Amino acid sequence: MPETIKIAYLYEDLMNTYGDSGDVKILAFLLKEKGYDTQVDNISLGADFNAFDYDFVFWGGGQDFEQSVVAKDLVRHKDTIDKYINANKPMLCICGGYQFLGAYYETSGGETIKGLDILPFHTVFKADSRMIGDTEYETEWGKVRAFENHSGRTYFDDKSVLKPFGKMIEGYGNNPEEGNEGMRYKNTIGSYSHGPILKNENVARAIADKIVISHKERMAATAK
Repeated sequence: MPETIKIAYLYEDLMNTYGDSGDVKILAFLLKEKGYDTQVDNISLGADFNAFDYDFVFWGGGQDFEQSVVAKDLVRHKDTIDKYINANKPMLCICGGYQFLGAYYETSGGETIKGLDILPFHTVFKADSRMIGDTEYETEWGKVRAFENHSGRTYFDDKSVLKPFGKMIEGYGNNPEEGNEGMRYKNTIGSYSHGPILKNENVARAIADKIVISHKERMAATAK
């Protein structure tokens, strides 16, 4: 029988804009090619969650209202997500999910939504300049083409800790000033790329490889 790779989808029912769930479907397809079954669990409001029960954690994007609802619940998971990220486990966070890893998100109404404050960055909403359209950027795994639609501008507070996921060729990415897309810290990626981003096979296969390694580590730890 094939082994089962476990994926945690954080707040799937609330944070799934612009086809973000397609990222998980693409990974399941690639993992099937490698001989694995895939189990995807929706970790939603009130659910118990231990990140180390999973081989991969995914977090999609959401609108301001959904993010304000999620913000009140997610603080329960800060410790397990923090430890998972710093254990070098693979995680992909898109748009709102990306923003939540930082210190805070300032909304269009001037409200400050606290993030998990795991990584040193913050996001500020700018109502007069929505960043929308096709994007293209260069990553360590090659070129990526995707779609962005956000008014949040993300800024790194400690550039010695965080690295951009990509360098912009077309589009805005994190903000209009710096020419960078997303964030990379250990094996955690944050990105504003919808479309979904993993339609870019080069990135999808690189992440799938990391998930397999994570699965083998989890199975080895379970066997002890």
